[in-house]
Amino acid sequence: MGASHRAFYLVKISFLGHNYHGWQKQPYLRTLHDVINKTIKYVFDDGVVFKILGASRTDAQVSAQDSAFELFLSEPLSDERCFLDDLNRNLPQDIRCTSISPVSKDFNIIQDSTSKSYRYYFAFGEKSHPFSAPLITTFLGPLDLKLMKQGAKLFQGTHCFRSYCYKPKPDSQYTRTITHCKIETNQRLKANFFPEKTYVFEVEGKGFLRHQVRLMMGALVRLGKGERTLEDIKMSLFDDYPYNETFVVPATGLVLESTEFKTL
Repeated sequence: MGASHRAFYLVKISFLGHNYHGWQKQPYLRTLHDVINKTIKYVFDDGVVFKILGASRTDAQVSAQDSAFELFLSEPLSDERCFLDDLNRNLPQDIRCTSISPVSKDFNIIQDSTSKSYRYYFAFGEKSHPFSAPLITTFLGPLDLKLMKQGAKLFQGTHCFRSYCYKPKPDSQYTRTITHCKIETNQRLKANFFPEKTYVFEVEGKGFLRHQVRLMMGALVRLGKGERTLEDIKMSLFDDYPYNETFVVPATGLVLESTEFKTL
């Protein structure tokens, strides 16, 4: 990242994404990169040269339990714990840095990611309490949950996910491996204003296409509404399938649960 950078750190973070337009810096929009970058600049003296690079381009309003960014510095930190405390003291309440670890100059936060796990929290039936909105998406009306669970299992394995990529391009790599995929009752996120019954769609893999998890969830919702069949899901995972999924579910139900890297 340039001769001026001589120290490198992996910083793990969690955040509530409801008030942010994703990670990537964008003019006139509040993004995670912009807020974290400004906070680090405030914490450091003016003479410290630094740069940050996120592990992925998180969508607007998506939250994270365990995301990360790499911090490139002109000189090593004198006290990592003190830096982390200063950073958390000055960050807004909806962002928290959970750990910091030195890495080698050869570490690549994007290429060295080995696994990502996402959870999509949802309910269905009547409209939920508005306070649920940042973390739970409610689909109005009935859903066939049993059928949706069967559909989720079909995504597991190595398949062509071109149909589950937003605006796919002819030269992109669409074959991806999903190591874990299921729908179950939500036992993790609890609040007295959540609907009585909530559910979670869990997906794990090395890497994901743009909006892939939200499009997969959209296909399952349409399956639950009777607008898709299990055979439709099966056929959509072949490379000669001619259609693209178009129902991108709201981002506010999506949480990046964990991000794993090669041994540091």
